[in-house]
Amino acid sequence: MSVPGHRAQRGRTDRLLIVPDQLIPVPPSDLRFDDRGLIPAIVQQHDTGEVLMMAWMTAETLNQTVQRGETVFWSRSRLQPWHKGATSGNTQRVVEIVADCDADVLLVRVDQRGQGACHTGAGSCFHRPLRTPAP
Repeated sequence: MSVPGHRAQRGRTDRLLIVPDQLIPVPPSDLRFDDRGLIPAIVQQHDTGEVLMMAWMTAETLNQTVQRGETVFWSRSRLQPWHKGATSGNTQRVVEIVADCDADVLLVRVDQRGQGACHTGAGSCFHRPLRTPAP
């Protein structure tokens, strides 16, 4: 997949990550998945920086995300891959995927399409401020 300003990087596991040209690529084999084979993925709107959602990926759904150019996550409740927007039309075109400094969290920068990222219809899943108790 070709993304302007980015290059696809093959790691030792032959999976691809999309990395900005100016950064040092992380081989996918260096990513740290938890004991269930999951890694958290924070999804951010690429042009505004708004955090849209957080979901989980496996090595396979990460690979599917790169191959499709749209986000694919792991549904912990259904125990199967979940192509974001497959039924709603609210897809996320991948612009960039980067790992954090410990390689145990992914930041997926996307172009959100459709009505929004949240299953409630909101633009972002982060729309419920916590109320702090009065002193």
